[in-house]
Amino acid sequence: MTEELLSPGEMNGAIEQICASKAQEFRMMGYEQVTGADIWDCVSSKYKQEMPPLHRLVNDILTLKANTFMNWLLINAYKG
Repeated sequence: MTEELLSPGEMNGAIEQICASKAQEFRMMGYEQVTGADIWDCVSSKYKQEMPPLHRLVNDILTLKANTFMNWLLINAYKG
């Protein structure tokens, strides 16, 4: 399945599922309050201009480390 064959709704659904899977992984490591939306907020925060290709989004979500996520949460807590 290529990016061109996915409708925007299908692409959003796939990204939501991947983020939910990553959140579940973090919950198994003891970070019980993590949601798929939190994962997406963290990953998408580094895209300032436009969204990258789907393969990069998937890679960025699946390779997100708990330490990177916790640092992002801490910085956002300081911001307000």
